[in-house]
Amino acid sequence: MNKAELLDGIAKRAGITKASAAKAVNAYHEIVKEAIIEGDKVSLVDFGTFSAAERKARTGRNPKTGAVLEIKAAKVPKFKAGKGLRDALM
Repeated sequence: MNKAELLDGIAKRAGITKASAAKAVNAYHEIVKEAIIEGDKVSLVDFGTFSAAERKARTGRNPKTGAVLEIKAAKVPKFKAGKGLRDALM
């Protein structure tokens, strides 16, 4: 499913226009992004939790040349599925 298909589905189920659905989805994305940048978690009961995680610096290898590379530490987005979502997939 791509974003256009998601917006179509939201618009149909909520009985709103595609433009309104797009505004809502874009606002949702911005709010989640801002929250995890600030170090907060966004928990949606039965769906999951969005957060940020620290990835430590490490040594890697270029698979083509075998050269050793230093991979910098990074802050990465993380999603943990909630019980309702996990149960729905079983």
